[in-house]
Amino acid sequence: MNAFPLWAQLCAIIALLLLSAFFAISETAMVALNRHRLKHFIKQGLLGARTTQRLLARTDHLLSFLLIGNSLINTVISVLATSIALRAFGAHSSILALATAGIALLIIVFSEITPKIVGAAYPEKIALPVSLVLDPLIRATRPLVGFLNLFASGLLRLLRIDTRHARTHRLSIDELRMLVLEESHFLPYQHRSILLNLFDLEHTSVDDVMTPRTRIEALDVNVPLEQLLQQLDKCEHHALPVYKGDIDHLLGILEVRKTFPARHTGRFKHDMLRALLTEPYFVPSGTPVFQQLRSFQEKPHNMALVVDEYGEVQGLITPQDIIEELTGEFASALPHLHGARLQWDRRGECIIPGSMPLRELNRALSLQLPVRGPKTLNGLILEALHEIPEGKICLKIGDCRMLVMYTENQAIQTVKLFQSPTLAE
Repeated sequence: MNAFPLWAQLCAIIALLLLSAFFAISETAMVALNRHRLKHFIKQGLLGARTTQRLLARTDHLLSFLLIGNSLINTVISVLATSIALRAFGAHSSILALATAGIALLIIVFSEITPKIVGAAYPEKIALPVSLVLDPLIRATRPLVGFLNLFASGLLRLLRIDTRHARTHRLSIDELRMLVLEESHFLPYQHRSILLNLFDLEHTSVDDVMTPRTRIEALDVNVPLEQLLQQLDKCEHHALPVYKGDIDHLLGILEVRKTFPARHTGRFKHDMLRALLTEPYFVPSGTPVFQQLRSFQEKPHNMALVVDEYGEVQGLITPQDIIEELTGEFASALPHLHGARLQWDRRGECIIPGSMPLRELNRALSLQLPVRGPKTLNGLILEALHEIPEGKICLKIGDCRMLVMYTENQAIQTVKLFQSPTLAE
């Protein structure tokens, strides 16, 4: 080392520090790079994207090259710093200690911490261009790196660590949901809501999205003809279940459009109504929503009656109900509100029926009421109170404060909800 002047050794140290920083920033950027985003860059044809993917396909070679190079550079820097200290100040132990501490500080700050922070902050901007530089270097040093990797592989075999059959880590549904929530500033609210609802469908059954039995609009063939005609005139649905006396005695499904000619000519009768019916389609309670959606796609039915183990009708489900679970209510939905949109008033209050389904309520008012137990607000309140309230009573479920206003026939009929300060903001 004494053959080289001091200024040359100082320049060498600076150059080696910069090269070490390059290796450190490359290592961090490569490791921190999002693989899914890299695939998107490849589809866009960005320069360096395919080279980066090729390097990451052999992460062991990439990391070995960067670690070996960084270790050698740091060793040479320490030797040069020691040589400079000896030539400038002599062989004093205190001087050597200060030189060692000083060069260690330079390596840690300028070749480790700073570049790795930058690499972690901007992985896409750094990984793609540096891959174009690393690729030829790795190809040129492959024999040396491969030879050194033999020792590492032998040590792993001695420790009985098998990395060849390590499973590729796949994101779970909960991890995907967290990813969507964390990256929400890149997604419009409606898109984020649809994605989160899609994840929830895995644990959703037809019981969660169906129209409950008490809210099914259906025709009873036992009622007078005038009443049937009035109901058909006010009907907002394309098809209606038809029953005799009780909805458990279902006769069939009526397509309302088929009644138009006879109603216009005044020839519509009970017998004609029966002749227009089609076979009803039943599904068991607890059927997963995804399975039911496939059934709607495979079978010529746009309506299904949900029945329990005793064959009693529990509700009605259509493809629109499943789609609304993903995207939110359509403008023509919620006929029980007679066209009124469910929303908070100026005082942050909202009066709703106790039979309101919780999922529908959460969507309409942006609430977070639990939906894994009871399906309606009435059921949720009764579960919380463990009794049927005899008069007005206030309670709080989650972040939602509510007032039971009216109870009749062993069921809560009317509830007033109060908007929480968080929602109001």
